[in-house]
Amino acid sequence: MGKWMKNIRQVEPYVPGEQPLEKDIIKLNTNENPYPPSPEVLNAAAEISRTGADALRKYPDPCITKLVQTLSAYHGVWPENVFAGVGSDDVLSVAFQTFFNSDESLLFPDVTYSFYPVWADLYGISYKTVRLDDDFKINVSDYFIPNGGIIIANPNAPTGISLPLKDIEELVRNNQDSVVIIDEAYVDFGGESAINLTKDYENLLVVRTFSKSRSLAGLRVGYAIGSEALIKAMNDVKFSINSYTLNAPAIQMGIASVKDDAYFKEGISKIKETRQKTVEGLEFAGFAVLESDANFVFAKHGRHKAKDIFEELKKRKIYVRYFPKNRIDNYLRITIGTDEEMTRFLKEIRDITEQLSMRF
Repeated sequence: MGKWMKNIRQVEPYVPGEQPLEKDIIKLNTNENPYPPSPEVLNAAAEISRTGADALRKYPDPCITKLVQTLSAYHGVWPENVFAGVGSDDVLSVAFQTFFNSDESLLFPDVTYSFYPVWADLYGISYKTVRLDDDFKINVSDYFIPNGGIIIANPNAPTGISLPLKDIEELVRNNQDSVVIIDEAYVDFGGESAINLTKDYENLLVVRTFSKSRSLAGLRVGYAIGSEALIKAMNDVKFSINSYTLNAPAIQMGIASVKDDAYFKEGISKIKETRQKTVEGLEFAGFAVLESDANFVFAKHGRHKAKDIFEELKKRKIYVRYFPKNRIDNYLRITIGTDEEMTRFLKEIRDITEQLSMRF
């Protein structure tokens, strides 16, 4: 190998869930919303196709002004308190680069979104993981130690367990010398949002996404809400990397999604109802299921290995997520699909566990 190899950054990348190309599958492995986005989003897309020549020919608004204003009105904050980006991963990546530059270590749970250690390694950020308790819950007092920042997914991924708002406030109140990020990718499905706390704590940043609850994973829209000082710092970093992030169609369709609040809430309600039926079906089939406030459940069988069930489901063209990692390698993360998809999933799960029982 040439000497140039020593100058290449070596990192272990994040591994997303499979995106199979085969047809006629049930895809429950990447927490996508099973329902289409608001009809108003599709109307906005149609309008862009009819009249959007200039929107595509010209650069988009680098400040993403109209979407930022729409989000600020929706959440009851000032536009100066909103940062928008290409999905919450882009927003979080900018936040990591902006805020975590201390000699002290960044803190996050040992079982959480697996992109956090990837960004930390990529950007040269020292970090320590904090062990969840035996029930996979966060004890906020474990974070009352010197640190260079904290990031908590709430509800957590892949467990689906959420912290009550009073615990989040206690966490922030006891860490006012560093930036605390609450990653709320799944909060619309049952958790308590910390957005209102950003008005009282200038070091708190809340990150959200359109990918889950708004059915727009393919569009890539995310945002953060925080104090004016935090948002200005993020914009300064963003404009030092790429001034034109969200494209014009994404901005227009994102606005349309926010404005159709009734459709948004109806979709959330359907998923929560199906989640409850799925939990009941899994428990009937011999699974222990963690309490979830997300659009997925985290479950393990009482007798059979998660990997074996995962592989059998895949043979039947049903995709769920399996993590071969310490502490969670006997759990499956199962996205909530439509009622029809989950009925089929539960039928196959019962059949698989019965067949596995006959082998032993």
